[in-house]
Amino acid sequence: MAVTDGQQGTAEETTQGREVIEGLVDYAVRVGMVETADRRWAYNAVLSAVGAAGPGPHESWEAHAGSTASFDLEEALAVLAEVAVGSGSVEDTAGGRDRASMAAMGALMPRPSVVADGFVYRHGAEGPQAATDWFYQLCCDAGYVRRAAIARNVAWAVATRWGELEITINLSKPEKDPRDIAAAGATPAQGAAYPACQLCMTNEGYPGRAAADAGGAHPARQNLRIVPIDLGGEVWGLQYSPYAYFDEHCIAMSPAHRPMHVDRENIARLLDFVDYLPHYFVGSNADLPIVGGSILSHDHFQGGLHTFPMMRAKAAETFELPGHANVTGEVLTWPLSVLRLRSRDRSALLDASDRVLAVWRDWTDEGAGVIAHGADGTPHNTITPVVRMEHGLYTAYLALRCNITSPEHPLGVFHPHAGLHHIKKENIGLIEVMGLAILPPRLVDELDAVRKRLLAAQAGGSSSEDLAQALEDDPLTAPHAAWALEVARRHPQLASEDADAVIKDEVGLVFSQVLEDAGVFKWDEGGRAALHRLLAAL
Repeated sequence: MAVTDGQQGTAEETTQGREVIEGLVDYAVRVGMVETADRRWAYNAVLSAVGAAGPGPHESWEAHAGSTASFDLEEALAVLAEVAVGSGSVEDTAGGRDRASMAAMGALMPRPSVVADGFVYRHGAEGPQAATDWFYQLCCDAGYVRRAAIARNVAWAVATRWGELEITINLSKPEKDPRDIAAAGATPAQGAAYPACQLCMTNEGYPGRAAADAGGAHPARQNLRIVPIDLGGEVWGLQYSPYAYFDEHCIAMSPAHRPMHVDRENIARLLDFVDYLPHYFVGSNADLPIVGGSILSHDHFQGGLHTFPMMRAKAAETFELPGHANVTGEVLTWPLSVLRLRSRDRSALLDASDRVLAVWRDWTDEGAGVIAHGADGTPHNTITPVVRMEHGLYTAYLALRCNITSPEHPLGVFHPHAGLHHIKKENIGLIEVMGLAILPPRLVDELDAVRKRLLAAQAGGSSSEDLAQALEDDPLTAPHAAWALEVARRHPQLASEDADAVIKDEVGLVFSQVLEDAGVFKWDEGGRAALHRLLAAL
C-alpha cells in the first residue's frame, strides 16, 4: 500500500489498502459508530491514525456506501497495522501493531460524552439491560472487547463433588514480544507512570507506549469508552474487559487511583451497582495479598451476566444472625467457606454483611489454623464479597479468606498447595472463588505432551518406572510427572479417543482440590466444628 508521500507501493498494495479503509469505514457506519455523512472524514482519520497520506478512496465509494456484510475486522486491522509499521508510525513489534490497530479504531469511535449520553438515555428509556446490551455491542464492534482473541480460549466443564466447575485456559491475552521485553530491559523507568495503572480512568483514549519508552509498555486505549455510574456518592467508571473471562465481563473502577478495600463502604457500593444494573452480578477481590486479585493498587469491582457454579451451590445448613431478623443465612456446599445472606431489605443485608466482616476480621481459631493478626498487627482475615439480585432478593456471597503463611506453605496456608502448582499456582481471586478456573496458556502444550506420553506408554507396554522416567526427561511433562503417573494408574485402559476428555476431567479435579485448599474451614469434623464456633460468634 502506498502510505506516505515519497513511498510507492505496488498497484495491488495500493488497491488493498484503499479497499481495507473503505471497508472499515463502511463497517463503522453499519454498526453505528460513524454517520454516513462523515464517511469521507472518517477515511482520512484512519489514514492519519496509521501515519499515511494516501491513497484516496475510489470516487464510486465516496458516492455510495458499500456493503460490509462479509467484512473481517481483525483482518483489516492487521493490514492497517502493517501500514503503520511501514510508515514508521510504530515499531515492528506485536505491541506496535496493536497500538496502530487501536489508533485506527479510536479514530472512528464516538466521543466519550456521546457514549455516556447514549447509555444513560437507554437506561432511562428502555431499561438497564437495554443499556448494557447497547454498550457491550459497541465495545465489541469497536474491537475493544477482543472477540476473536477470546474465541481462542480453551474452555470446558467438569463434574465434581461440588457440582460442575468451569475450566478455562486463557489464550486470549497476547504473549509478550521478546523485542518488547528486551527494549523494556534496556530503558530505565523514569518518574511516575501515566496512567498510574491499567484500571485508571485516564486510560480512556490513551495512545499507549512502547516498551522502550521511559514509562515502559502500556496498551493503547483509543477505542476504550467508559460510562459513569454513581456508586456510594462517587462517579465510578463502567467498562468491559478486553479479554473477557465470562459473559459481558465488566469492570467498575474508582475515580481515584487508590488501594482496594473491602469494608462497609464498598459493600454498599456493590449494592448500589445491582440497584442500577440488577441483571448483573458484581463482586470485589479480597483486599489482602495472596488471597486478593492481581491488581490491589486500584479500587475496583468486576461483574457481568454470567451465573457461576458457586451461585448454583446448594445450602448445607442455615443459620441466624441475632439482630438481623430480616436476613436469612446459609452455609454453601462449596469448597471455600462461603456464607450466603439474603434479604428483601437492602439496609438489613448491608448491616448483616458488615457484621460478618467485622467478626471475621478479628477471628482467631488456632485449631483451624486461622490467625487474625500477625505479631506486628498485620491483618490476615478478609472476605471476597459478591452481590447480585436473585428472585427479588438482595443476595450477598461472602467467601471467608485468610492469607497466613507457614514454613510448610510459604505461599499461603489457604492457597493452592505445592503439589497443585503444576496446574495452578497463582492467586485464587474473585472469578476462581466462584468456580471458574483461569489457567495459564503453557498448559495447552504441556497437557498435550502428557496425553501423548500416556498413550505411548500404554501402546508400548511401558512399566510405571519407564513412564516416570519418560515424563521426567521431557521438559513439557516434567512438572506434571507425579500427577500424570496417578492419571495413568486411575486409567489403565486409556483409549486415544478418550484421552483428551480424561485429561480435562483430571485437570478439573485438580482445580477442585485447589479450591478446597483455599477453604478456611475444611469439610471434615474439625472444620465443621470450627465453622460453627464462628457462626455462634455472629
